Amino acid sequence: MKAVLLTAAGDTEVLKITEVDIPELSNPEFIRVRLHAAGINPVDAKMRERGGIAPDNLPKILGCDGAGVVDAVGDAVTRFKVGDEVYFFNGGIGTQEQGNYAEYTTIHQDYAALKPKSLSMAEAAALPLAWITAWESLVDRANLQANQTVLIHAGAGGVGHLAIQLAKSLGARIATTVSKEKAEFAQSLGADYCIDYTQTDFVQATLDWTKGAGADVVFDTVGGNIFCRSISATKIYGKVVTILEPPCDSNAIKTAKFRNLNLIYELMLTPMLQGIHEARIAQRKMVEEASRLIGEGKLQVKVSQVLPLAQVAEAHRLIETGQTTGKIVLSIE
Repeated sequence: MKAVLLTAAGDTEVLKITEVDIPELSNPEFIRVRLHAAGINPVDAKMRERGGIAPDNLPKILGCDGAGVVDAVGDAVTRFKVGDEVYFFNGGIGTQEQGNYAEYTTIHQDYAALKPKSLSMAEAAALPLAWITAWESLVDRANLQANQTVLIHAGAGGVGHLAIQLAKSLGARIATTVSKEKAEFAQSLGADYCIDYTQTDFVQATLDWTKGAGADVVFDTVGGNIFCRSISATKIYGKVVTILEPPCDSNAIKTAKFRNLNLIYELMLTPMLQGIHEARIAQRKMVEEASRLIGEGKLQVKVSQVLPLAQVAEAHRLIETGQTTGKIVLSIE
């Protein structure tokens, strides 16, 4: 089969398209999937730069998100049959679990979900990692409730555009930082207030929007100074959830302490990294909840660009700009 191999740590030239063996079912509870699409995520580029989790054990196949058709099933598989259309988050970070930049992959039956019929393969492959990140951040970590206020940074991005819709389904009031050009898109997803971060101080704008109180929850998908400044935009006793490693800004941390904030880290890779089977099943159930919302017309997935597998390097260059709307997907045909 054709696959993209990560051959070393580095720039996009370390991604090599080559022929490798089709994976066999190594576990009776595994299914094999003929992949039709693979989602591109910022973590893919980070793994490429550092050579994956185990840079001394290359080559590996990257790509955490996949969608395709079940091609074979192990003897103990009960959840799927050959021909089922599935989508999932699995592998792709340089561990023993193969990623999805390939024509075939294998996955434990408990980690895959049936693809909603209304979604294309590209849309399905764009969803799992970003949706799980949004769910764990807003539901599991922040416990966002109806009528609370939430500030979501980068609301037109891969995680942000799903987070807005999730917050809306929870009944929250939503502010988001987007460029002027993307405000209409964010509003169409359910954002109540769009802050043009290129022209406006988002801290003051959030305080004005909340009558001086600050947001109950701030979801940081940008990191760096945005995290530090977000602390002053958060309500006393509120919560700041970040999916990135914040800088060590002592003044910002002092402000967080003074405001009695909860500073929360979110890394959706932890269950896979630590081999926590039950937590991975829980993540699959989050994806199935997305399927339910899609079926009810309450969730859409924005795919801004679909590129063929051979253009994986260009897909990585695009994701590294940090300016994409929605998601980028590789088509594997």
